[in-house]
Amino acid sequence: MDPPATADAASSSSCTSLRKRTAALSVNTSSSPSGSGGSRSRERESKARQEMEAADRGEEPMSPAGRLFRETHFNCYIVALLGLGAPVDVAAARAGLEATLVRHPRFSSLQVTDDARKNAKPRWVRTTVNLDDHIVSPRLDPAATSADPDRAVEDYVSSLSTLPMDHSRPLWEFHVLDFPTSEAAAAVAIRMHHSLGDGVSLISLLMACTRSAADPSRLPALPPSSSGAGRPALSAGVLAIAAWVWSLVVLAWNTLVDVVRFVATSWFLRDSRTPFMGTEGVEFRRKRFLNCTLSLDDVKFVKNAMKCTVNDVLIGVTSAALSRYYFRKTTSSDDTSGSGTKAQKNIRLRSAMLVNIRKTPGLHTLAEMMDSSKDNAVKWGNQIGYIVLPFHIAMHDDPLEYIRLGKKTADRKKRSLEAVFTYWSGNLVVKLLGIKAAAALCYGMFTNTTMSFSSLAGPAEKVEFYGHPIVYIATSVYGHPHALTVHFQSYMNIMKLVLAVDDEQFPDSHQLLDDFAESLRLVRQAASEKS
Repeated sequence: MDPPATADAASSSSCTSLRKRTAALSVNTSSSPSGSGGSRSRERESKARQEMEAADRGEEPMSPAGRLFRETHFNCYIVALLGLGAPVDVAAARAGLEATLVRHPRFSSLQVTDDARKNAKPRWVRTTVNLDDHIVSPRLDPAATSADPDRAVEDYVSSLSTLPMDHSRPLWEFHVLDFPTSEAAAAVAIRMHHSLGDGVSLISLLMACTRSAADPSRLPALPPSSSGAGRPALSAGVLAIAAWVWSLVVLAWNTLVDVVRFVATSWFLRDSRTPFMGTEGVEFRRKRFLNCTLSLDDVKFVKNAMKCTVNDVLIGVTSAALSRYYFRKTTSSDDTSGSGTKAQKNIRLRSAMLVNIRKTPGLHTLAEMMDSSKDNAVKWGNQIGYIVLPFHIAMHDDPLEYIRLGKKTADRKKRSLEAVFTYWSGNLVVKLLGIKAAAALCYGMFTNTTMSFSSLAGPAEKVEFYGHPIVYIATSVYGHPHALTVHFQSYMNIMKLVLAVDDEQFPDSHQLLDDFAESLRLVRQAASEKS
């Protein structure tokens, strides 16, 4: 059965009734007075009619953020490396893809622009997916995969950052690395263009393709998400209501301050020059993807000891690791006084952090999107805002100081609507000035900050991907103007740290990776002594 057939039939009948209602409306408005009001009404009717005709053809407009990821300096891709507990059964993986991802609208659509029309906007157009174009089984040197399989996987995934993707077909690939490594029996690397969706939604979509290892008929369980406090009831008392009103005042003030800083960063406010700062053209250079496995139990131990969140701990550990690397690079080993080679004070080092401002659909909803027999109204696309997240670079005798400062930074950002403002203002810039102007502002923000940072919670239980047990999940992104991207991905009781670094700028990238592991060890030890 052709997957889109049912949806097309349903949409056809609904569109027919919509046309009848539109026709009725056009009769009513035709008697309205002529002038600008009638002209605007006719324009709205024409636009609605065009949208219905596009829906009949299986077309959808691209979101402003999706269009941004088509621009030269933001041609971004997400890479998800899945370590598997069994050799890859290509036939089973192929059948799984046909039953899930291939049925998703974005994974079965092309990006099309009508070049004949002036200022034509790109749109998604459904097409037939040929899996032979998307499943890649590379022929790697057997000697290299036997001698150092971990390095072979790292080198191959890193090479993807230099390979273009064919835009004449849906923008995703499924790379099969069917040889054992130190952690897994095999691996698959899924490369997806960022215009397909925001990172949270895309990784959640991949998780909707998995099933619980304990019960293959069930979708995996995800960690519970925390929700903020709402408005207190009138019975809560005067003090509670006054505290809530004050929190709104703080929210407004913090948002104003963050907006001013964000605009200043986009225009001129630049980070300090450090070994982490990228140089011009960094978005076009090869990226190396490397990862290590940290203990989620250790992270949670620190969280409980410091009465903070997992993200607070990750921000603190990142500050500690960057500080270790920075002062080692900027301090001469021959100088025992520690003055060294121009180590700075009051270092401004910030990350650009993408935030999904729309609630991510649940796994059941995402699974239904890939079921041709079910139609739901879930919204898809890139709805992301940006926040500028500062990191503290200094050397502290007490490792827990990094966690305290990380919590302070995170708490401050939680009391701000910076991400919401940047999303809506970005859309406004696109409408008024065009996508090129929006891209220029984003480029200024990225080049004036140092790095990218993100974290994502994965399944809390062991899952299977088309019948293959997943050992680890390591995701990252490339194509943006940063030389360093830090991403944390949790799964079961492990936390994968993934670094994407400029291969030329970080020849000692594995040392930086070790700095993260050592920083967490020291923080965990200090938290244990404190307890």
